[in-house]
Amino acid sequence: MLDAAVKALSQMFSPPFRAVLLKSVGVALILIVLIGIAVQRLLVWLATYGTDWAESLLGTSAHTPLSILAWIVSIAVSLGIIVGSIFLMPAVTALVGTFFVDDIALEVERTSYPADPVGSPPPTLRAVLEGARTALLSILVTAYLLGREYFELAAMRHQPVAEAKRLRKMRSGTVFVAGMFIAAFVSIPIVNLATPLFAMAFMVHMYKRMTTDQRRITDQR
Repeated sequence: MLDAAVKALSQMFSPPFRAVLLKSVGVALILIVLIGIAVQRLLVWLATYGTDWAESLLGTSAHTPLSILAWIVSIAVSLGIIVGSIFLMPAVTALVGTFFVDDIALEVERTSYPADPVGSPPPTLRAVLEGARTALLSILVTAYLLGREYFELAAMRHQPVAEAKRLRKMRSGTVFVAGMFIAAFVSIPIVNLATPLFAMAFMVHMYKRMTTDQRRITDQR
C-alpha cells in the first residue's frame, strides 16, 4: 500500500498529470463561473420582480426603501454565490475530473505496467453517474465527519463521552448542517490551514446554544 502511495505521489508532478490537473481545474472553474452567473442573474431578477410587485402594492412612496432593500439583497446574493462557489469547488472538480481520470489510469498503466494489457474506459454515462455520486458524497461525508468529530470534542469538555455522543445523535441534523459550514471553510485554500481553530470555536458556540436551549425548555416545564 505504501509503495503504491509513493508511486502515485511521484507521478503527481509529471507532465501528463499536470496537463490533466490543469484541464480538470480549468473546466471546473468555468463551470462554476457559469453556474454562478446564471444563479446570480436569476436571483437578481427575482429581487427586482419582487420589488416591483411590492411597490405596486404599497405605492410609489415605498420606492426608495424598496430600492435600498433590493440593493442589499443583490449584494447578499453575490456574496452568497461566492461562498457557495468555494464550497462547491471540490465537488465540481470531482465531477469534472471523472472525464479525465481515464487519462491518468492509461498513463500509469503505460509507464508502470508496460507488459500488462491496457484497460478500457467505462461507458460515458456510467462515468458521469459515478462522478456525480462521488461529488455528492464528497460534500456529505466531509460535512458529516467534520461536524461529528468537532462537536463531540466540544461536548466532551463538559460531558462524559457517552453523553456527548448521545447529544450529537439527538441533534444530528443541526450538527450535520454545522458540519457543512466547516466543510466550506476547508474548501478555501490557505485559509483552510486554520480549520481546527474555526471548527472548534464554531462547535463550542453550537454546543453552548444547544445546552442553553435545552435548559430553557426544561425550566419551562
